[in-house]
Amino acid sequence: MTGSVRDTDFDVIVVGAGLVGSALALGLAQQGWQVALVEGDTRASVLAEPPPARDVSDFEPRVSALSLASEALLTALGAWSGVLAGRHCRYQDMVVWDGDGTGRIHFSAGDLQAPALGTLVENRHIVRALWHGLLGCRTLTLLDGVQVAGWSSSQGLTLADGRRLTARLVVGADGAHSRLRQWAGLPTREWDYDQDAIVCTVRTVHPHRMTAWQRFSATGPLAFLPLVSEQGDDRFCSIVWSQDTDAARRLMALPDEAFQCELERAFEYTLGPVEAVSRRFAFPLRQRHAKDYVADGLALVGDAAHTIHPLAGQGANLGYGDVGVLLDELARARELGLSPADPLLLARYQRRRKGENLAMMATMEGFKQLFARDELPVRWLRNAGLRWLDRLGPLKHRLAAEAMGLGSPWIPR
Repeated sequence: MTGSVRDTDFDVIVVGAGLVGSALALGLAQQGWQVALVEGDTRASVLAEPPPARDVSDFEPRVSALSLASEALLTALGAWSGVLAGRHCRYQDMVVWDGDGTGRIHFSAGDLQAPALGTLVENRHIVRALWHGLLGCRTLTLLDGVQVAGWSSSQGLTLADGRRLTARLVVGADGAHSRLRQWAGLPTREWDYDQDAIVCTVRTVHPHRMTAWQRFSATGPLAFLPLVSEQGDDRFCSIVWSQDTDAARRLMALPDEAFQCELERAFEYTLGPVEAVSRRFAFPLRQRHAKDYVADGLALVGDAAHTIHPLAGQGANLGYGDVGVLLDELARARELGLSPADPLLLARYQRRRKGENLAMMATMEGFKQLFARDELPVRWLRNAGLRWLDRLGPLKHRLAAEAMGLGSPWIPR
């Protein structure tokens, strides 16, 4: 049911229908739960056919690098074929190097006998594929174009138009500034990186060779993530350039030609000159982690529970990890006749996800701190370490497999 609300009492209400919330709602509806999905955007906007990519301005600046584990989740939900029907790039290689030294490491899908290291997709294509699945679910009520005005465990969810919804479980998938997290009084541990991430799309003279590139420097990492147009033009890349706040402001203030020159130099002309650049966006980088993912009748997923530095592109994949585990726990609850808000079930979800998310956040913080250090002994050690790891096949392959999510235990039943 995706039209008007006939029944305001649900098993589960999911707030936020982006990458993570729409995947969770789709999986829950497929399990047979009565689900409401609340989203401020409208279905007409989400389902609109995006224009073909002929220029850098035709690509969406928000891009996700989906791991093979995330691909498996979307496949299980029946949405992956829809993702592949839109623009995407399955990248085969990844090259990471230290811009202040000689350390370099190369990961290859061929070495891992995998079809790809991952897939670069514009976020809107992922969400659109998921919404097409949602619209066919009988047990799902899609409430689009409406804002949430309040929530409490005793009164339920209040919408901005005055409607009140109740459910045994409410899931906050409403992003880094989650209002549900705030209404539930769930505290966070967070800190600023004193950096901004600059994102845009560029076209280079040379093709990207289906490779994700990342150069580290003392002032922050620069990633060139491969994109491909419908016509097969493989000279487009999505840029994520993390820089100290003052440096980022200077770069954002430059005219396009000057910015392109700075970008070429920072990337060491790896793909030749930058021919074109789209409109640039910048957002402050802040790490945030909820001390608890659950409360009475409430669970958090995705950015509502944790945000991470974008240097490894793991934000969406961690969110899909949350979705996979919560779906697994709720499938077990349905088999046993338990409430979706069963405290033991929610505690198990938190326990299964919290450790992995914290480990990834700690790893990314360690990488950031390591490459921010400019002392000669530190520079020597990290460059020697990169060269050593690149030659050590089994360990390098294990690290790559972990990042790709191979063998993840949370693919839903």
